[in-house]
Amino acid sequence: MNINIFLPLLCVVILAFAGIPIWLAMVCGLIPYFGILQPIPAQIIIQRIVNTVESQSYLAIPLFITSGVIMNYAGISSRLLDLADALVGHLPGGLGHCNVLLSVLMGGVSGSAAADAAMESKILVPEMEKRGYSKEFSGAVTIASSLITPIIPPGMGLVMYAMATNTSVGQIFCAGYSAGLLAMILQMIYVYFVSKKRGYKGNRTKMASAGEIGRLVWKAFPALLLPFGLILLLRMGVATATEVGAVCCVYAFIVGAFIYKEIRVEHLWKILVESLSGNAVVMVLVCAAAPLSYFFTYEGIPQALTNAIISSGMSKGMFLLLVNIILLVIGMFMEGGAPLIILAPLLAPIAAKYGYPLVTFGLMMDFNLGIGNMTPPFGIVLYQVRGVINAKFGELVKECVPFIIIMLIVLAVVTYIPDFSMWLPRLVYGLK
Repeated sequence: MNINIFLPLLCVVILAFAGIPIWLAMVCGLIPYFGILQPIPAQIIIQRIVNTVESQSYLAIPLFITSGVIMNYAGISSRLLDLADALVGHLPGGLGHCNVLLSVLMGGVSGSAAADAAMESKILVPEMEKRGYSKEFSGAVTIASSLITPIIPPGMGLVMYAMATNTSVGQIFCAGYSAGLLAMILQMIYVYFVSKKRGYKGNRTKMASAGEIGRLVWKAFPALLLPFGLILLLRMGVATATEVGAVCCVYAFIVGAFIYKEIRVEHLWKILVESLSGNAVVMVLVCAAAPLSYFFTYEGIPQALTNAIISSGMSKGMFLLLVNIILLVIGMFMEGGAPLIILAPLLAPIAAKYGYPLVTFGLMMDFNLGIGNMTPPFGIVLYQVRGVINAKFGELVKECVPFIIIMLIVLAVVTYIPDFSMWLPRLVYGLK
């Protein structure tokens, strides 16, 4: 392997840590390589970028982002919150349980930890404070539960990994349920014991009646139907991931405008602006990653890295541990989209050589980076929630630590017991 290949990689890292936007760091870091070391006509690089934008498979990403924005205006979150309250509001720490359960239910709506954390910080945290919960504990529950949202279909990180590695979107969607539900159960157990200890009471005297729950389920049914409908369409081969994204947009608009009647004419411009903004952030990363991917392929880095690790005699368990440590550190400094786009094509072939399921590997990567996003010193979701609720940073971090441990336990289960996340994809897709 030519030692010169380390120059562009070093440039990318230095620029990123210097505070340059990661997409710009990826582009500028490659200038010394393509401009000096291996002069290549600029048209080739531009062509790579354009081909990425024109790829029909990558069209799924902006469509899913747009559907999430529409869902946020559709009035679905209030229906899901009412349902969560009816199911778990009577338990000690009822609003804390609602916070966790709402994130699970919101997974099929927003698909984004940042969107879920922002919404719950504004809606639930003030109400939790009124009922005697500490601001920092309320914020910690919000941060931790938001990590469940991206691994419940249609989580954006799962879609981005699937596009980058040619993995089945439907299969990785199925795999997300097991990890998401395990994280929910462990978080709710912890919230229960903390609430019992601190005297956080439920916001209901008793569990809602079957009739009330039935009525609330019916009201929330259009939202609850979405994640299962996605998997059904993908499994039956009725639609591709891109077409399913388009269906989500249309479905979300119909629900918001004609069923819940929450979307109004004045919302259309806001939806358009937020969709364009969200898509710009993600797609500029995808485009910037195209020259970097070409650089990796041109130098044969994925093959060389795979051969080096396999020939070193490193066991599969050690490889997975090493990847997890690296991703946790990266996740503390970078939002999950960029590392997924950059590292998934490099690491997935190595996992495949070890015979590790690529579906589980993608779930592991996405969930791992999410944990990093709530971990000091620079966890993005951590700072986002802290800014919204104006909590004391040290106290907020202290309250987050037990949740981080819980998430690491879930990560260990996902990583080292692949059958845990693969049973549903195997059942739905008839895999062996």
